[in-house]
Amino acid sequence: MLPPDYQRILAVVREAAGPVMARQVGEVLGADVSVRAGPEPLPGKLVRLADPRWLRKLPDGRFTTRL
Repeated sequence: MLPPDYQRILAVVREAAGPVMARQVGEVLGADVSVRAGPEPLPGKLVRLADPRWLRKLPDGRFTTRL
């Protein structure tokens, strides 16, 4: 099971009309993606979710579900 913050990120990407950038996910979640401080920035969380089970990272840097 994923931690709650990862579940929220996954839900935002799943509900999007198409592939999304980290900035778009951050806007929906109310997170500042330009901040690199803290335990793990949002772009890093998206990259961690980009494996065969959760998300797909496209060559242009956008993320989408693997459905």
